[in-house]
Amino acid sequence: MKKYISPGLLAFFFLLSAIGHYARFPATLEFIVSAVAVIFVAGFLGKATESVAHYAGQRLGGFLNATFGNAAELIIGVLLIREGLFDMVKASITGSIIGNLLLVLGLSLFAGGLKHKVQRYNVTLAGMNGSLMIVAIIALFVPAIFLNTHVLHEEDRNSVSLVVAGILIAAYLLWLVFSMITHKKILADVADNAQEELPHEHPPAWSKQRSILYLVLATVMVAFVSEWLVHTLDTFTARFGLSEIFVGAFVVAIVGNAAEHSAAIMLAIKNKIGAAVEIAVGSSLQIALFVAPVMIFISHLIGRPMDIVFTVVELAAIGVSVFIAKSITQDGQTNWYEGLLLIAVYCILGYSFYLV
Repeated sequence: MKKYISPGLLAFFFLLSAIGHYARFPATLEFIVSAVAVIFVAGFLGKATESVAHYAGQRLGGFLNATFGNAAELIIGVLLIREGLFDMVKASITGSIIGNLLLVLGLSLFAGGLKHKVQRYNVTLAGMNGSLMIVAIIALFVPAIFLNTHVLHEEDRNSVSLVVAGILIAAYLLWLVFSMITHKKILADVADNAQEELPHEHPPAWSKQRSILYLVLATVMVAFVSEWLVHTLDTFTARFGLSEIFVGAFVVAIVGNAAEHSAAIMLAIKNKIGAAVEIAVGSSLQIALFVAPVMIFISHLIGRPMDIVFTVVELAAIGVSVFIAKSITQDGQTNWYEGLLLIAVYCILGYSFYLV
């Protein structure tokens, strides 16, 4: 683990972030401390993910990282729902989707492409991911269009949200069955099919059991630090004059996905592009098809019903992100310039959101 991060610094910044939260440090100082703690904890999660991926294969390892990383996103979303901040929740969902498809995937392709001229992964999986992203777009567009054009009545808002959310959850669970069980070999990563270790690759630092334990521990730490950071956002937003939609779509989303950022980039540099793509694209799909719909059901259970109707700006951002990500990843091979294109689109959206 020394190659990635010092355990002493990890523990120090995690404890300092906890002290800052409970001892009520000044909001700006608490924000900085928590942000640094997130970086260190994300590095720990990336190391644990890489170790798990060695035993489970790149696809399953990437799926586990996306799932554990999105646990923090779900926790943050539920906390915001309890406060009635639905606009920020939807903005954070939007930010998570476009952040993973553009920033995480873009940085991964760029960093991996600088070291490896061309990186390849399963082209069949790339096509399936593209189709699923389009389904997610349709599921978000249809309720918004039908309600905003008054084809549906306002009293149908909650019912259509629950039905669409239920369908998306069922589709995602069946996708897991399809990709992990019935068609596992067809969708296996190129490196997994080769079944040979690269000459420069080192054995994992931890045993299988310890890797899983550390993965769970790192996820819990990410969830805590992310929650502490969220509590500083109101003051941070007011001090720097940022809009709620920008904070939700970019600040909260980047913090909530910090784990995926570091893990995907490290794996891409090691030429494990299959796992990096699974983390970035798989995380976006999981947010759109599972986490967001689950938030809809949770909001009704806790008596704070939230609908699945997004604004035109949010839908446009998601649509643009899906279009460029699908265009770049559909051929099953990547290079650094394609990563740069994704980052460019992210910067365009980021500045546009900043001006809102």
